[in-house]
Amino acid sequence: MSDLIAKTAMDRRLADIVTPVIEGMGFELVRIRLMGGNTRILQIMADKPEGGIEVDDCGEISIAVSATLDVEDPIEENYVLEVSSPGIDRPLTRLKDFEMWKGWEAKLETTELIDGRRRFKGTLGGVENEEVLITLDGDDEVTIGLQFDWLADAKLILTDQLIAEMLKQKKASGVFDEAAFDEVQTSEMTDAETDEDGDDAEPTKH
Repeated sequence: MSDLIAKTAMDRRLADIVTPVIEGMGFELVRIRLMGGNTRILQIMADKPEGGIEVDDCGEISIAVSATLDVEDPIEENYVLEVSSPGIDRPLTRLKDFEMWKGWEAKLETTELIDGRRRFKGTLGGVENEEVLITLDGDDEVTIGLQFDWLADAKLILTDQLIAEMLKQKKASGVFDEAAFDEVQTSEMTDAETDEDGDDAEPTKH
């Protein structure tokens, strides 16, 4: 499993538990994070294979995952389960995501320095031989390839064009909810952990 989906050992353990449940319902795990704090938060992002997960889907996943975690009991402390869609400026956690979102702007961060830098911003150029292609912002518009295994974080950049595309897809699918786009949640990539929330979160206390 990609470290972008599940970073820590506990995240990977939780992913092993919840992935069969989520996939059995016809969805895919995009990302899972157990966040610290006074009350721990287990954040799960899921999507349909073709995209377009809805609020009701998140609620169904939350109920099913919650029941499984109650049985397995992998988290000793009290926690809140949040199931959400990946959001508009979604994290890119699987190799296929970079091909799916080819042509859109993104921020990538690597685990190690590459030519003196860890952060790369530009337009995704798809995937070639396990490398993520990105045309860097700037006058030269240089396209480079980064090994997928080198990536520590990756996400789409929120732009007017991206929002318009998401609106178009929602309307085309017949499930457009204008209110859902009135409160777009975004966050900046940090040097350490990213803790952005997706849209349509369904919290459940444990």
